[in-house]
Amino acid sequence: MAVMIKKVGVIGSGQMGNGIAHVAALGGLDVVLNDVSADRLKSAMATINGNLSRQVSKKVITEDARKAALDRITSSDTMDGLADCDLVIESAVEKEEIKRKIFHDLCAVLKPEAIIASNTSSISITRLAASTDRPEKFIGIHFMNPVPLMELVELIRGIATDDATFDASKDFVTRLGKQIAVSEDFPAFIVNRILLPMINEAIYTLYEGVGNVEAIDAAMKLGAHHPMGPLELADFIGLDTCLSIMQVLHEGLADSKYRPCPLLVKYVEAGWLGRKTQRGFYDYRGEKPIPTR
Repeated sequence: MAVMIKKVGVIGSGQMGNGIAHVAALGGLDVVLNDVSADRLKSAMATINGNLSRQVSKKVITEDARKAALDRITSSDTMDGLADCDLVIESAVEKEEIKRKIFHDLCAVLKPEAIIASNTSSISITRLAASTDRPEKFIGIHFMNPVPLMELVELIRGIATDDATFDASKDFVTRLGKQIAVSEDFPAFIVNRILLPMINEAIYTLYEGVGNVEAIDAAMKLGAHHPMGPLELADFIGLDTCLSIMQVLHEGLADSKYRPCPLLVKYVEAGWLGRKTQRGFYDYRGEKPIPTR
């Protein structure tokens, strides 16, 4: 029997986590947003309120819908707050050891019939599932960024994921008004298997002096009709996330074409991670972004 999902937990209150909480609450579900930091939770709730208010101003939703969605979200800085959720989605940093620790702690308190999902953008679902006490109830539910605006969600079954979990996850995603792409459990799945090597190649193009930041981004926006240039997009995603995904591809597929560009590694080592740190391929500390190379 498929699990009836009425209450959703989201672990991690960053850009992806607060976006998932936002769309789940708008979809009529009760949401528990979890993070280790009370300050981050407070900031996330303010972000969600701001994004909902923006949707009201654009007449995407009503003011009543905004209020109802906010009322459905509670926050918790302990795992105990997630104990009675029907589905818990992990949306922490893209580091496997951190995710494994989260799942270990979560399984100790979560009711046995609940589904666990990861919003990982690249890591093996089968491997993550094996770190839990319920691999048959584990699945990848990969939202795109920014979650309220992007229509697609990738669903990824691990080798042990059962049909009831898959069907319940499909129903959940459909309820949020999203479109589903089903991916096999290969490194980076579909979207990032295609997107991140393109971004990495753009960074190589910069590294090798083929063009500067402005030229590379303008070339892809004007020459290929991309809404954002690849270096601007890398800053938006987060250069640390880009590097993590490229490392998963390189290690998982053992092909040199996925080798992370040394310039990407250097920026991450410098702490220049893009928009979230105010510096990446662009410097965001002034009135308008300025290329850093």
